[in-house]
Amino acid sequence: MPSIGPYTLPNPVVLAPMAGVTDRPFRQLCRQLGAGLVVGEMVSSSPDVRHTRKSQLRLDHTGEPEPIAVQIVGGDPEIMAQGARFNVTNGAQIIDINMGCPAKKVCNKAAGSALLKDEALVKDILQAVVGAVDVPVSLKIRTGWDPDNRNGERIARIAEEAGIVSLAVHGRTRACGYKNTVEYDTIRAIKQSVGIPVFANGDITSARKAFEVMQYTGADGVLIGRAAQGQPWIFREVAHYLATGEELPAPQLQEVEQILLSHLDALYEFYGDFLGVRIARKHVSWYLQYQNSDGDFRSRFNRLEGSTEQQHAVRQFFKDTIRKKELAA
Repeated sequence: MPSIGPYTLPNPVVLAPMAGVTDRPFRQLCRQLGAGLVVGEMVSSSPDVRHTRKSQLRLDHTGEPEPIAVQIVGGDPEIMAQGARFNVTNGAQIIDINMGCPAKKVCNKAAGSALLKDEALVKDILQAVVGAVDVPVSLKIRTGWDPDNRNGERIARIAEEAGIVSLAVHGRTRACGYKNTVEYDTIRAIKQSVGIPVFANGDITSARKAFEVMQYTGADGVLIGRAAQGQPWIFREVAHYLATGEELPAPQLQEVEQILLSHLDALYEFYGDFLGVRIARKHVSWYLQYQNSDGDFRSRFNRLEGSTEQQHAVRQFFKDTIRKKELAA
């Protein structure tokens, strides 16, 4: 099994950090459903935003199993080093540096994947962060800035020389966003160019696909992001397949209902009723996209203003869906 510093993962299947998605309730759920490691939402290294409600929620790791992995983002070596030290003081046991986010609001601040343009700055940031903390530091990158500037292999070697202990590679350039074909060839070349663990990321949507990507690229593990939205049980499916070569059956509707309701409870508890209800809407939409639900239910659900109403609506939806399935059998 791959290791990140002193931490040997129970399996090589990792929840990728996603802003607005991988909050504490979702991280805990994914761990319960088989993720070998979960990484929190990226947090800015800037002290100016450290004490906002948004940052405070992202920094809350109460009750999470070790190791606690926190992703930081920024473009200034000293501020990044300070941010790393702050998060370690706050309980982080792994610091992950974001140089993979393609979002314009991040790249316009010369952070995320925008940093790939400046290899000297990348080196300075990595050395500053590694030198600032006594916990392992990992790095998330893309294959390059755009299709004409794929420098992922050079960045990987810079990272290894700077003391980065593991690397996650999203197999697209910054310019590609989430479009175009994932460059598994490039991930394989990056893996062959370094001696540290490499995790493949990008369009890994099933257990079989995870196996094929690991076989083809030689990657030590996989990061799963968007494919976990609405089906967090994908982690146990992938981990089981990698360990046994057997595909687990899809969860029964009754289990999906139980998982969704427990997720909603965790959201209400973590955020409070007002915010929890609003955040629940997108998660319910993701779950139901796999249940052949009609747009009418989602539209009605999104107008509900209370947690009790939301829970009742979900129970009624699954009751009706299970009844229809039984009648059709």
